[in-house]
Amino acid sequence: MDADAADQPPADTTALAVVQFAPHTDIDANLAALTERVRAAAQQGARVVVAPEYSMFALGRLDERLRAAAQPLDGPYVTALARLAADTGVYLVAGVVETTEPDDGRIYNTLVVLGPDGALCTQYRKVHLYDAFGQLESEIVRPGPLTGPPLFTASGLTFGLQTCFDLRFPEGFRRLAAAGAQVLLLPAQWIPGPGKVDQWTTLLRARAIENTVYLAAADQCGPRGAGSSMIIDPAGRVLHQLADEPGIAVAELDPEVLHKVRRNNPSLALRRYTVAAPEASSVRG
Repeated sequence: MDADAADQPPADTTALAVVQFAPHTDIDANLAALTERVRAAAQQGARVVVAPEYSMFALGRLDERLRAAAQPLDGPYVTALARLAADTGVYLVAGVVETTEPDDGRIYNTLVVLGPDGALCTQYRKVHLYDAFGQLESEIVRPGPLTGPPLFTASGLTFGLQTCFDLRFPEGFRRLAAAGAQVLLLPAQWIPGPGKVDQWTTLLRARAIENTVYLAAADQCGPRGAGSSMIIDPAGRVLHQLADEPGIAVAELDPEVLHKVRRNNPSLALRRYTVAAPEASSVRG
């Protein structure tokens, strides 16, 4: 699908929420905290709700506890998320710790999308692992396979998925936009540190501007995340931004705004290069 193939935009706007909280090592407590915020977002009219990376189980520095917490996608945690999505009538996006098959002693850092019918719409296993700033996510996490673009459709809009450190690799976002994504979703555990919020904000706005898409980023708040979850429009304007406390931000995604920005700035149509996956032999993992 060409991103610049202009179908007639849907007539109605769609409310999207990002929820920010501080998951830790108690899976039941994490689920309870997420449930409270998803229900509150749905009561505010949200049709799509985006939760952070590692919403299921989170650590400041990854270790063996992450492997012990992993579950399959038909396990109790994702099943509970499916019930929550069905109960609230939303598309729910959240980060989970997934078992791998075959088991090589690592896990997948996975995003799941549960629809309002409770079905698993799609999943995305994080491709770019956080082997930076003194961390080695790849010691515990297996990089996701280079599969087709992770997309789903809700309320007439096409959504694409990326995770946290993927933000530093613009080609992944461009691939989604070229495949038709109009909204890019980024659950994250953006580790705090000097200058990290400035980098986060700059990179998020750049990904929205260069791809002329809405972008919604749901981060963990402190102490294990930097907060600053936000929703950005296709021209790079920040519609809502949270600070460093648990909270919810809701914004309306307006297809007419999207089409107007793309008419005025047809950068996707004018691009001269394509994005291609690297050869399998050059992929680390």
